[in-house]
Amino acid sequence: MNIAAANLLNVVETPSTAVEKQDFKQAVIHSAENTTSVSQTMANKERNAPIGLFDSGVGGLSVYLHLAQQLPAERYVYYADTLHVPYGNRDSKDIEALTLTAVEWLYQQGCKLIVIACNSASAYALETARRCYPQLPIVGLVPALKPAVLASKSNHVAVLATKATLNGTLLNEVITAIASPNRTLVTKYFDPELVPWVEAGMPEECETAQRLRQQLQIFAQNGVDQLVLGCTHYPFFKAFLLDEIAQQQLSIQVVDSGQAIAERVKQLLVANQISALLNDGAQDDHKESRDMGIINRPPLTFYATKYDEKLAILIQRLLGKETHLQYYA
Repeated sequence: MNIAAANLLNVVETPSTAVEKQDFKQAVIHSAENTTSVSQTMANKERNAPIGLFDSGVGGLSVYLHLAQQLPAERYVYYADTLHVPYGNRDSKDIEALTLTAVEWLYQQGCKLIVIACNSASAYALETARRCYPQLPIVGLVPALKPAVLASKSNHVAVLATKATLNGTLLNEVITAIASPNRTLVTKYFDPELVPWVEAGMPEECETAQRLRQQLQIFAQNGVDQLVLGCTHYPFFKAFLLDEIAQQQLSIQVVDSGQAIAERVKQLLVANQISALLNDGAQDDHKESRDMGIINRPPLTFYATKYDEKLAILIQRLLGKETHLQYYA
């Protein structure tokens, strides 16, 4: 064996080589810490990203109210396509195109999850949106027909919805899978003036309100005991319906899907590890406000596609607070 080979086999760790190894070890640790820090920063950024909501008008705010109650740590961005409201009277291709435009806009805003808070849009564009954005959790709406059918004692349920929702696949699949096996009759009812009525602030002394009063009587006479609100605009006149039902002494329960949607969103946030986190101080403030009965809703930024000088007033009336309103063209 030559001297060079012997030296290779008998390397002695000199002070300088020990320092170099220690520096290398520290560099590796520092690099790993940086990687962890970057990963943590990215994870926190995703957790802090907003939840996007979309509807043709203000109806989806009824879903926001349920989300705000269950997920107070989140931020929310709302896209209202007021330029094309209502969607319920449009054809399926038109609804799909408008919905994909809205979803793309919310995606560009960095939303971590999107709720299509419109039954008509969900009926015709939900699956397409999910195919276009497979990495993005997208939640759609379907009228709360299943719990209504299971709760009905008269085996007669009515669904109040837009024409698009009533004719859509989602609702009719539930009728086939749930209502028919339970021998429950499902009556579909559509009034094209209901969404504009909500957008106008729901004046009670008008033809639309009077038609609604009369329709409740007809439902009761026909044995309906469960009334499903199949449009996100409709929960805003739920109090009106309950007052009329009480005054007319009718045996009808009113059902909507807002609570179930909020629970589904919460499940997806947890499953994808993207839930926003409340710090201890914020948790205490929220608990104290809730215990005192104070409404302390999370931040909401509202975007509309058409200017309307009355829109801010309507939003404040529906939410009970001022909201940051912007117009997007």
